[in-house]
Amino acid sequence: RQNILSPHGCKFLEAPHNRVTNSTKQDKNGISNGTLYKKTFIEHFEQAPMYVAVLTFLGFGVGTVFGYLRDFMRAWGLEKRNVATEREQQKDFVPLYQDFENFYTRNLYMRIRDNWNRPICSVPGPQFDLMERVTDDYNWTFRFTGRTIKNVINMGSYNYLGFAETDVNALKTVTIELQKYGTGICSTRQEMGTLDKHIELEKLVANFLGVEDAMVFGMGFATNSMNIPALVGKGCLILSDELNHTSLVLGARLSGATIRIFKHNNMQSLEKLLRDAIIYGQPRSRRAWRKIIILVEGIYSMEGSIVRLPEIVSLKKKYKAYLYLDEAHSIGAVGATGRGVVEYFGMSPDDVDVLMGTFTKSFGAAGGYIAGRKDLVDFLRTHSHSAVYATSMCPPVAEQIIRAMKCLMGLDGTTQGLQRVRQLGKNTRYFRRRLHEMGFIIYGNDDSPVVPLLLYMPGKIGAFARRMLEKNIGVVVVGFPATPITESRARFCVSAAHTREMLNTVLNALDELGDFLQLKYSRYSKSSHPELYEETRLELED
Repeated sequence: RQNILSPHGCKFLEAPHNRVTNSTKQDKNGISNGTLYKKTFIEHFEQAPMYVAVLTFLGFGVGTVFGYLRDFMRAWGLEKRNVATEREQQKDFVPLYQDFENFYTRNLYMRIRDNWNRPICSVPGPQFDLMERVTDDYNWTFRFTGRTIKNVINMGSYNYLGFAETDVNALKTVTIELQKYGTGICSTRQEMGTLDKHIELEKLVANFLGVEDAMVFGMGFATNSMNIPALVGKGCLILSDELNHTSLVLGARLSGATIRIFKHNNMQSLEKLLRDAIIYGQPRSRRAWRKIIILVEGIYSMEGSIVRLPEIVSLKKKYKAYLYLDEAHSIGAVGATGRGVVEYFGMSPDDVDVLMGTFTKSFGAAGGYIAGRKDLVDFLRTHSHSAVYATSMCPPVAEQIIRAMKCLMGLDGTTQGLQRVRQLGKNTRYFRRRLHEMGFIIYGNDDSPVVPLLLYMPGKIGAFARRMLEKNIGVVVVGFPATPITESRARFCVSAAHTREMLNTVLNALDELGDFLQLKYSRYSKSSHPELYEETRLELED
């Protein structure tokens, strides 16, 4: 297991400080990053004015005070208790429910719970239909009215390339495979669950990524959580970005390896951990670490930021570490032909030891993959928990991925895949620029289709989502504890399937709502020439 991931040695290019910069500019230490970056790399993380932070903490404080007051009223029977409680017969048992642990859910989340788990009754394309529901007890329970809210603009699904569709002609091959294989495998990959469709898909994925081999799994989350423990264990060191997805965090914890966290996209923080790991080794024994592996994501799904891959690769080569790259949100979404952040930065797939991605976003399907050297993939075929215990990917899903990937590669005889990638990039830049122009604070990279718009105050989370739904726009809102307490946000996911008319409808609604809720916190001046943000329409002929 120690030799499955072999390090690469090369002359180290000293990494610059972690700050947003143009590729031609120099950092504070005077070192140009022009040797690392082949294109401009711009990200935005504007700080809110101080009064916004103060009012946000004040809002949470008021909510907490009233929460304790309502808990007091429930305890004395002055208000109905809707949460689970211990039975009187078990009063001497160890408590099963901890009241304080559920304080936030009980008193704050419940007030705005209607903004989540909304049932959709159509394909999650650029528009979808919602089942209307109402509550009679302040969101503790819901009842359906029987009415359907039609043609809601979908700004929350990860349908980056628009492959979540129901077009009969597009899904013709999927229908054929469904009739041929059925819906399920009923076995694991190591037993009776490997089909010719899986082998075809794995060869296609390896070809698409430009690596030796690949292995596919039926669940994207489990691709991380069940494979990281197979690659590292006791005596190994994991260096994980502080904003990594829960699947990476869970996989790291299950591995039994030592975990150390570096600041998000901060190369100084990462290099310090790498240097200390080399110098001091393992705690107490001071023996060298068996393996040091860096865990990062391509696009961070809550921040909209893109990993600083050239700098991380330089560091991992200098310190002989391994690199595990999760491209769940970046594969298909960035890069000239949709091949992820490796292509986006013009780098070689060989620079990354373990390439991971999912098919649940850009490909409109389910599952994930691990790709890289053949000996790495062969090792996982034997030792991966998913290969041993998890049911294989169902054939119609595999065919949907094959269909979408062939479209991206142009193997279907058209340029539709390339058109989708370019349209996504065009929509992303247009949407982000217009939001900047309006005065909103948004996070992330200019090329990231994940667009977080900062709301900050807890009272505005529910108001924002409800008002947007009234305008037939479906959005995802996120607050504490999923984000820092002062950084509640709405997260928009731009799709190639969004038309300019749809985006303008959303932007007009945001402009109006931003004034109504006073959400335009940006201190940068607005553009006096918004027409410059209009991009010429670029399409390819089939």
